[in-house]
Amino acid sequence: MKEYKGYVSDVRYHRPETGYTVFEFVSGNVEYTCVANTTGISVGANVRIVGEKVVHPNYGEQINASICEVSAPEDIDSLRVYLGSGAIHGIGETMASRIVDRFGENTLNILENEPERLAEIKGISERKARDIGLRFREKSDARNAFMYLQGYGITNAMAMRIYDEYGEAVYSILRDNPYKLAEDIRGIGFKTADEIAGRAGIQVDSQYRVRAGLMYVLAEGVSEGHMYLPLRELVSRTSELLGLPGDAVECEIANLSMDRKVVAKNDAVYVSEFYYAELKTAAMLHDLDMCREAGLTGDRALALEAKIDRLERELNMTFDELQRQAVTAATEGGILIISGGPGTGKTTTINALIRYFGDEGMDIMLAAPTGRAAKRMTETTGYEAKTIHRMLELSGAPDEDGTRARFERNELNPLEADVIILDEMSMVDIFLFQALLKAITPGTRLILVGDVDQLPSVGPGQVLKDLIDSGVFRTVMLEQIFRQAEGSDIVLNAHEIRNGHYPRTDNDSEDFFFLRRSDVNVIYKHMIQLITEKLPGYVSADSIDIQVLTPMRKGPLGAETLNRILQRYINPASPDKEELEYGENLFREGDKVMQIKNNYQLEWEVMGDHNICIRSGTGVFNGDMGRIREIDVSGRTLTVEYEEGHIVKYEPSLFEELEPAYAITIHKSQGSEYPAVIIPILGGPPQLLNRNLLYTAVTRAQKSVVLMGQEDTIKRMVDNDGVNMRHTGLADRIREVFL
Repeated sequence: MKEYKGYVSDVRYHRPETGYTVFEFVSGNVEYTCVANTTGISVGANVRIVGEKVVHPNYGEQINASICEVSAPEDIDSLRVYLGSGAIHGIGETMASRIVDRFGENTLNILENEPERLAEIKGISERKARDIGLRFREKSDARNAFMYLQGYGITNAMAMRIYDEYGEAVYSILRDNPYKLAEDIRGIGFKTADEIAGRAGIQVDSQYRVRAGLMYVLAEGVSEGHMYLPLRELVSRTSELLGLPGDAVECEIANLSMDRKVVAKNDAVYVSEFYYAELKTAAMLHDLDMCREAGLTGDRALALEAKIDRLERELNMTFDELQRQAVTAATEGGILIISGGPGTGKTTTINALIRYFGDEGMDIMLAAPTGRAAKRMTETTGYEAKTIHRMLELSGAPDEDGTRARFERNELNPLEADVIILDEMSMVDIFLFQALLKAITPGTRLILVGDVDQLPSVGPGQVLKDLIDSGVFRTVMLEQIFRQAEGSDIVLNAHEIRNGHYPRTDNDSEDFFFLRRSDVNVIYKHMIQLITEKLPGYVSADSIDIQVLTPMRKGPLGAETLNRILQRYINPASPDKEELEYGENLFREGDKVMQIKNNYQLEWEVMGDHNICIRSGTGVFNGDMGRIREIDVSGRTLTVEYEEGHIVKYEPSLFEELEPAYAITIHKSQGSEYPAVIIPILGGPPQLLNRNLLYTAVTRAQKSVVLMGQEDTIKRMVDNDGVNMRHTGLADRIREVFL
């Protein structure tokens, strides 16, 4: 690392939201290109940079700055450049020269302390002089605040967010309660606030610190999928985090409850928002289900049986008793849950319901949580299915706290449908389900279809399981494996895994294979051979459509390492393919990528003939997969094409939302199907190696599953049931509301 001092001669690119900046600066009569995360950069500003020179393959030599401090210009020349750059509204190059010529080395003092004297210059009125002085002081105040925040180890990008939130109040907040940063500003968590508080001299047993620690541990629980944490677990985890005795921690829970930050229900402690999400969801479910009719009897029951017989003839299939029960229950209205593993006829049942309700002249809506799942539903039913976000008409604006979606369809503008059928219900978290229920009026039939044995949603809760466990709603559990699925070892082994039995690994199969491998490098080699040579022809698919699913992100067989290896062989470098580096990722034209967080404002377009936009909208979601179609190296942008032809342009500040997707975690594969999947399993943490993780991975394959690794690990996964149990109270809230 080397230190440089100089002034900014040109700003080539600046992203205000993140502070990512590319600029030219002059130091010792030499001009350099610098890349830094900073703010307050403008032409003429003085900078102190600490960084190292690198040679970028596309941009040549540049300095990657780890420290970039900006201050007001000090000498006449840099002051003239600074004022002439337009940094201060109302001053251009000509006016800047007049000011500097008039006041010389006293210019800075005049701007800061006697701005009214600027009226001595022709062309500047007294009012304009005061306005220029005000704007200069605002810039100066911001620079001073950034310098103050840097003293606490706060980065420029973070300092900008803090100053935008608090302005001049930032000094008192850091002095009295730095933990407020974690409450108010996205991207600043407890650990960052705790480091700042330590530098500010806040006591380790401060009430502010304990309360912030409790909220942080509850937030960690939410990120693990829990709706609440048991009291003892919350106290234990917070006590360990803060290094304080449990008594000092537990007493603050009552104070948080009085402030309505948390709800303590028996032995469960919720963040308030999550408790009321469960309660409101239960209340809306009650209103929907109260509209169902009693079971049909007499002539009506006979007429329904005749209609089901006719459906069998029209669909050229025979329903089992449970499927007939499902159709019968659906006709009664209210809420119906249909669950079952692969090959048990969920799709057939959905098709029967669509045909029945269509014949009755009812308006039907089909939906699924992801684009892939909606596309598959459309293909298997012949009716258009939409993502839940699209059906609810996602608004470009987020909700009040900016963390979740806002929808145009809600209780004031409900969906116009008689029947709503939602597939892949296991993927739906509590907040998306709550948004859906808000848009459904009582009297609408709601049919929820899913596999309760798959992994729960990425977001908090386990809605499908809780609905079934409540014991309140009519539920049909499909069990029979139909004849067309009996020949599939994927289906048969999936059911063996679900039932706690080991899958067959003798390789006497056409679609389920196990390759015993114990060396990571050998697994790499054979995985590449399978993807590039053997499987494409076997399953009639391109190499890029074959998906590697892994339990982990980290480690030799984690998604991050596998993506770096697979990219080199599936989409190798070429003079015809542009590339961009971001962090540890190298993006290349043709790469398969995944969006890894919900972004409700990100705009997409669907292009028609002659590259004319025929449809547009907003929203790209966690788990969406696409291909990089174009990279603009000079503009540093990526263009990705997603399902349904959605074209999205990414600027550098959004690159962190993308990652390569040749290998993805099994959690991220929910709701998707692939021609073939490869599942490398050698070992890992027990919490990641469990039965429903393996079951979910196997059921993602349409034509071929290849397990690679050690048989003992697979057996341990099958034996490991219940590790991922989530702390949720929706079933209890439902029973409370229905009593």
